[in-house]
Amino acid sequence: MGIGDIADGLARQVESLGASVSEALFEPVIRLGVTGLSRAGKTVFITSLVANLMNRGRMPQLHAAAIGAIRAAYLRPQPDPTVPRFDFESHLSALTGPEPYWPESTRAVSELRLSFRVQHGGMLGTLRGPQTVHLDIVDYPGEWLLDLGLMDKSYEAWSAEVLGRIEGRPGAADYLALASATDAAAQLDEPVAKRLAEVFAAHLVQSRESGWWDCTPGRFLLPGELAGSPVLTFAPLRRPAEASRSSLWREMERRFESYKSRVIRPFFRDHFARIDRQVVLVDALGAIHSGPRAVEDMRRAMAEILSAFRPGRAGWLSGLLGGRRVERILFAATKADHLHHTQHPRLTAIMEAMLREARDRADFAGARTAAMSIAALRATVEEEVAHGGEILPCVRGTLTDGKRAAFYPGELPEDPAVILSRARAGAERWLDADFAAMTFAPAKLTLKPGEGPPHIRLDKAAEFLIGDRL
Repeated sequence: MGIGDIADGLARQVESLGASVSEALFEPVIRLGVTGLSRAGKTVFITSLVANLMNRGRMPQLHAAAIGAIRAAYLRPQPDPTVPRFDFESHLSALTGPEPYWPESTRAVSELRLSFRVQHGGMLGTLRGPQTVHLDIVDYPGEWLLDLGLMDKSYEAWSAEVLGRIEGRPGAADYLALASATDAAAQLDEPVAKRLAEVFAAHLVQSRESGWWDCTPGRFLLPGELAGSPVLTFAPLRRPAEASRSSLWREMERRFESYKSRVIRPFFRDHFARIDRQVVLVDALGAIHSGPRAVEDMRRAMAEILSAFRPGRAGWLSGLLGGRRVERILFAATKADHLHHTQHPRLTAIMEAMLREARDRADFAGARTAAMSIAALRATVEEEVAHGGEILPCVRGTLTDGKRAAFYPGELPEDPAVILSRARAGAERWLDADFAAMTFAPAKLTLKPGEGPPHIRLDKAAEFLIGDRL
């Protein structure tokens, strides 16, 4: 650990102590990190969660709402004016307007503060009167979270790992051919470096669009103001036997290290290090539809994420976190409304099994973790359809082209091992079944006073994430 890490750690410990004293004496703050991977519906989750916390008629499993402890909930200006505000009002209008549509995904960090007036029970609560509790929601791309795994890797180790796993993924053949034809020991030629980075980034984009999770570095997918800069102009290569200081290999190595110090570290220092609770949204159904290798990739990514949150972890992150640690982590499989409710327990069981394996694989212990299946905004209704002499449990909704359709995606196995064993074995496809996927548009809504948008188990997710603090 360097001097910079020690200074960061001391600063974080002082900040954490000051925040703890302030929260204990005045108004507690819960910082909830929300991230999603592979089109999991992060923007919709935040919008529906806030709308349902403000109008709690559909939140019976949030205990504080059920007993009336939450007297009011209202939006307040966020404490950090340098971070973009999550555009809650525009996103809610998109989902609940006369012609509803899915809002655009956010492509950078944003925040939103929701404040509660809470009356705690018991004699002490009665004496103190209502208390204000702030919920600061930090929205950030899931690709950036996976970048944390790069911090403990050298360029050589990262390159070998990437080149060993991407074969067969979309766009990977083009990059592997280009990398194989490139002499990493040759003098740096900027057009060659640029071409390698462009083809590698194109592979990452294609892989993400096809449902793969581990598509790092994350800023290659969302470059923003860094587009075209040297810090994003690197790619994995095989280490040559000899490499001079002016070689392509050494420059790629230098840029990889710059990416870690100039891009990853500031994000985690300024945002991630202050998070108390975390929800990771995953499109498990999309991964299952894509096949066993996509499911294995998802399981590996979950292990990487848990490694990032491991308490007491030595190295740079523990210095940034100081004494502060994420207390609860929820992995939520979204789009549960694409399944009939009779299959929800099976989707949840698959998520729980993957979380157990990811926890073991990450050697994880400390924060409380959970897995569940949810739909932040319910876009379908259930019905049973006669087909081929049998009755199929289906969902019906409006497709993105405006047509109404009933949908049966296939039956998930009762035993999660059927899914996970094929994934671990690296199978190309499922043995005896295929699982279909369909994209529904949001349904037109008529909301009664005091009701938020319809959902599936969003109240249960909120109870796990913040219920104890309300």
